[in-house]
Amino acid sequence: MGKISFAEKLRNLFKGKKQNEEFFEDLTDSLIEGDIGAKTAFEITDLLEQRCKKEHITDEDLIIQELKKILLDYVKDINLTPDLSDNKTNIWMILGVNGVGKTTSVAKIGNWFKNNGVENTVLASADTFRAAAIEQLNMHGNKIGLRVVSHQHGSDPAAVVFDAAEACHSKGAGLVLADTAGRLHNKENLVRELQKIDKICKEKASEGCYKKILVIDATTGQNALRQAEVFNEAVSLDAIVLTKYDSTAKGGVAVSIGKELNLPVAFVCNGEKYENIALFNAEKYVNDFLGL
Repeated sequence: MGKISFAEKLRNLFKGKKQNEEFFEDLTDSLIEGDIGAKTAFEITDLLEQRCKKEHITDEDLIIQELKKILLDYVKDINLTPDLSDNKTNIWMILGVNGVGKTTSVAKIGNWFKNNGVENTVLASADTFRAAAIEQLNMHGNKIGLRVVSHQHGSDPAAVVFDAAEACHSKGAGLVLADTAGRLHNKENLVRELQKIDKICKEKASEGCYKKILVIDATTGQNALRQAEVFNEAVSLDAIVLTKYDSTAKGGVAVSIGKELNLPVAFVCNGEKYENIALFNAEKYVNDFLGL
């Protein structure tokens, strides 16, 4: 790969350069190359320039600390945990376009909660359009020892979620993770389909126990931001999962999503194994991005 990370570019900017207009212009370019949207990048550098002028900050480390403060205002983390009191049924609808690692992420999240004491976790194969998705989820379920509810290829996704919620509820408090179809080529169809599933999820989940989580590929930058916009418009998202996450390469997308859509990141995934999932930590993310 050999791509220069944003942190390296940032260090290079300070070499032999005064913190003048040119410095801040170059910083904007580097932020955009680091997958932070142009609009957000300009706002960040304008704010940084104002603060540095006002406080007479010229030292490299202090400028980077100011930049860190600004980024931390935008990047949000969230610790999502199912509510297992009073036999509650939690339903999390997992969304995302094909190819971002959505079905694998469903399995990783299921495995994560199983290892963290949520015994009654049910995976729902609500991506009924892709036969491979149903088979894939069943395979994951077998490997990690979680129940999978699936119908045949082409059946009604909302019915799958309904059955999964019933199966979960019959065993007491628990969590349903619903894998949904990710076809973005026709926005109207996608929105209609999601709204149908959304309605069933709302009906079947206990009060306050329904979440909508979008999986995005961290390496796709502005494309990921567009996807988040579309899905957020359709069903109002609660959180993001970042896959193929390597903050040292580009990875600035969490900044744009936090700033533009006010959405937090719950998990990051990097790698193929079920264990390759971690809770997202905003401070660690910003430190990695800045090379601190």
